[in-house]
Amino acid sequence: MSVTTEVRPALMGHLKELRLPTVRRCYEETARQAERETLSYERYLLEVIGRECEERRKTRIQRLLKESELPLEKSLPNFDVQRLPTKAQRQLRTLVEGGFLDRKENVLVFGNPGSGKSHLLTALAQELVVTRERRIHFTTCAMLIQDLLAAKRDLRLSKEIKRLSRYEGLIIDDLGYVQQSRDDMDVCSRCWRNGMSAAAC
Repeated sequence: MSVTTEVRPALMGHLKELRLPTVRRCYEETARQAERETLSYERYLLEVIGRECEERRKTRIQRLLKESELPLEKSLPNFDVQRLPTKAQRQLRTLVEGGFLDRKENVLVFGNPGSGKSHLLTALAQELVVTRERRIHFTTCAMLIQDLLAAKRDLRLSKEIKRLSRYEGLIIDDLGYVQQSRDDMDVCSRCWRNGMSAAAC
């Protein structure tokens, strides 16, 4: 029995126990590459661990995108940034850095119907998820109010607000199209008092 035959099952068992699926898949191929290129042990280890980290990052981003409920077709590459005024282009570059989320600041976008407000905000949110790994949630104003009122009716408003507060930012679309009643305003104000950032149009 060769050393390789003895070592492989033990190594696979440890990698499984440590939950390193990417290392399990690529360690042999990478070891052959390391031999060919006479890489040091450290370079070999860096390569396999780097692949594991990259795979985990991709998985985390996919999970965040799914959780965000963003319309993914409205991305920044699909938006003509040149149609924005120069000042707005500069502001967009600043917003993509995500500092407003850390400061818990709101961003309001105004414009005529069909001017691209929703596309711009969802594209910004996608950039924040993909490049900064920030937790963002997209909803319409009508849906948000409906969810909050249902939660209030079912005596679980605090739980719903707590769920929403797990997000670093909320994208609230179609804010101007909803006529709000006293109840609507009450549930919304309770939501905002929890210190979430919101981008609304």
